[in-house]
Amino acid sequence: MAKKEAPAADAAAPAKKGKLKFIILIVLVLLIAIGGSVGATWFFLHKGQSKDEKPAQEAAAAANAKPAAIYEALLPAFVVNLNQNGRQRYLQVSITLMSHDAAGMAALKEHMPVIRNNLVLLLSGQDFNQLATPVGEEMLRQKATASVQEVTQKELGKLVVDQLLFTNFVLQ
Repeated sequence: MAKKEAPAADAAAPAKKGKLKFIILIVLVLLIAIGGSVGATWFFLHKGQSKDEKPAQEAAAAANAKPAAIYEALLPAFVVNLNQNGRQRYLQVSITLMSHDAAGMAALKEHMPVIRNNLVLLLSGQDFNQLATPVGEEMLRQKATASVQEVTQKELGKLVVDQLLFTNFVLQ
């Protein structure tokens, strides 16, 4: 009996090796097909772009892009007194103007005394407790931006300043 079981076990081993070879062959064929389709797709998508078209497309994209941002720091920093229940508090703010219009920023320098005056009045009229919160600080930044944009609209006839940024904000 032992002799009859040995040939049956040997016959099952070649059948398993045949199935394994078949599965490996199918996986290889699928990988080659996927790689071929990816390669063909890449080839056909990039075939239409010649070397002459690429610089033209880059130039068109550069023309549509926004000009670089220009930053103008308002120096010296603003230092104002704040009253809190009869106690003297201080606010020091360094402000930077952001714009995309270089000619407008150059023209705006003539009107800096008006801008600084409006900002000092705005900053000194704030409540200390409200400025101590991030929301209060952001609301002050938006009010200051609106104040500067109002001056630019009135004096230059256009909005020159996109944003007003607080680069330093100290409450004491």
